[in-house]
Amino acid sequence: MCPANFMAVAQAVIVVCLTLNPVSPGRCETMSPAIPSKSIPLPEPRYAGDVSVEQALRERRSVRSYKDEPLDMTEISQILWSAQGINSTRGFRTAPSAGALYPLELYLIAGNVKNLPAAIYKYTPQNHALLEIVSGDRRSHLSRAALRQGSIKKAPAVILFCAVYERTTMKYGQRGIRYVHMEVGHAAQNVCLQAIALGLQTAVIGAFRDAEVKAIANLPADEQPLYFVPIGR
Repeated sequence: MCPANFMAVAQAVIVVCLTLNPVSPGRCETMSPAIPSKSIPLPEPRYAGDVSVEQALRERRSVRSYKDEPLDMTEISQILWSAQGINSTRGFRTAPSAGALYPLELYLIAGNVKNLPAAIYKYTPQNHALLEIVSGDRRSHLSRAALRQGSIKKAPAVILFCAVYERTTMKYGQRGIRYVHMEVGHAAQNVCLQAIALGLQTAVIGAFRDAEVKAIANLPADEQPLYFVPIGR
């Protein structure tokens, strides 16, 4: 086949492929959405506090009503670090993970946080920072997806735990699913205890419609929502 004919056939193939598999801007079902390059650094977390582990355990309760008062960035920083922050020069994190594979992904649903626009942000443990994923206050939308649970709508901030199961199942098979669920429990308990140490309250919520949460938070196809943790005073 001469070069001219080859190019004509190649162009025709490209046109057919695009017609059968149109690529929508920003996202498709088999690709993760583009993440903005601008990150928001978080304050350095504290490594010593005024509340003992024993006191935090004694005072921990599930609280679903919160004052209409904002959280600040130091509190957000501490909460996120407690869940998945790096606490080792080897890259290990504050919650144990089977095989150190770290399948969890954390999102901050910010509605009333000082010096932080209302939006959904992704936490990046490697640089202890936030990436904006969805702009605007999405608490009401997520509350409806969570069977209209008011604590998600009213809390100044909510943590959304998600998991990429394949990171763990690729090594451990189906048993890896169990390990992921153990891990999210470890991380969520860290948040609950850290909140008490900061004078805050939390609850843990697992009832919601997965597909709606994924759409509202613009989650990649391979990330599955597991847990909401609203936080407030």
